[in-house]
Amino acid sequence: MQRRKFIKHSAITGASLLAGRGGQFASAQPATQAMGALSDHRIEKIQWFWRQDRFQRNVGPNSFMDHASGWGGAYDVRLITTNQGARGWAMAYGKKNDEYYSRYLGVNVADLFDPSVGLIEPGAQRLDIALHDLAGNILGQPVWRMIGGKGPRQLPIYSGAIYFEDVIPTEQPRGIEAVLNACRKDYALGYRYFKLKIGRGLKWMNRRAGLKRDIDVTKAVNETFPDCRILVDANDAYTVDEAIEYVIATADCNLYWLEELFRENASDLMRLREAMDKAGSKALIADGEKRYDAADPPTRWGGYTEHFVADLVELCEAKLVDVLLLDPGIMGFTRYRKNMAYFAERRILTSPHTWAWSPRPFYAATLGAGLGNVVIVEGIPAVAKGTDYSDYEIQNGNIIMSDEPGIGLKLERLEGEG
Repeated sequence: MQRRKFIKHSAITGASLLAGRGGQFASAQPATQAMGALSDHRIEKIQWFWRQDRFQRNVGPNSFMDHASGWGGAYDVRLITTNQGARGWAMAYGKKNDEYYSRYLGVNVADLFDPSVGLIEPGAQRLDIALHDLAGNILGQPVWRMIGGKGPRQLPIYSGAIYFEDVIPTEQPRGIEAVLNACRKDYALGYRYFKLKIGRGLKWMNRRAGLKRDIDVTKAVNETFPDCRILVDANDAYTVDEAIEYVIATADCNLYWLEELFRENASDLMRLREAMDKAGSKALIADGEKRYDAADPPTRWGGYTEHFVADLVELCEAKLVDVLLLDPGIMGFTRYRKNMAYFAERRILTSPHTWAWSPRPFYAATLGAGLGNVVIVEGIPAVAKGTDYSDYEIQNGNIIMSDEPGIGLKLERLEGEG
């Protein structure tokens, strides 16, 4: 496809993505220089590679799944190489489709991507994060600076890999000590925030025994790690009455947030908030990870429907939800960049959902350091052979951003890959 055709197509179909340009390249001269640098590059190859994450332990079940992640998930990545030898890569969202990707071979990078806004060719949505990485590498800038550098270079990060280690194996459950051991391992990796799965009474125990175990686990972690903060996530397993009982029982614990205790609705959240106020709980309420329907075609929120996000925003503006957990893989990097200002203006905090693949926390951290308004990053203590994470550090509960160009993750070829 020729440059002229791409420009014409973008002018017609890309209005929603083009609106509201800003960030580091807001002034005309830097924007012109950046686009000039990108225009020297045409896409020569788009390759696919396979990666397998590996956790340092077998991650157990949650409230509704027998085994949430096990030893780690597999995923594809896509690597873009230009005629000048520049490269950019990211996780592959969507099925492999050679016909889809072949349409972009030979296309000028400047016809697909503008550093000040992101994608300018909406059809290239599956290349969104990879093109951000590519542009950063071409321009010699970390993506978080390229998109604005409005947030801190160090962001709080929590371990999201602490599941129901106590209830497995079913023939001889290991008990609460197994949860504490999981926390110890993540503490050694630099985490100082632990997200505990709760909701054992939905599937693994009777309701009363499950709620008691949730409370006992929370108290045990709080006592064992007094220098850490605790987040909890029930995956909507609780009733509002169980949530209130849990909040009252753990009011003296150092809870940072309560995530998806039950399916979000104003009346139950109002009851929860009132109970929290009476108990003196200052925990944030986080929600919005689980979508109940998909948008097709995409909305301004990507794969989220307009009414889904509107309902969440209404709950936030009523002070019933504090933090939105919308997924960058569903919304897209470019749309997240545009929509973050909408959330910030309404004082709605965000924490982009990342579970369960190891590159994703670095994408969320890039959004946080670049755009601001990300209160904490969901960490995944896993690594994949063939991926170099060494430009990032996790220290004392913070992820320290890479100063390397692009996203800051390096892709290494494995034996047998083309």
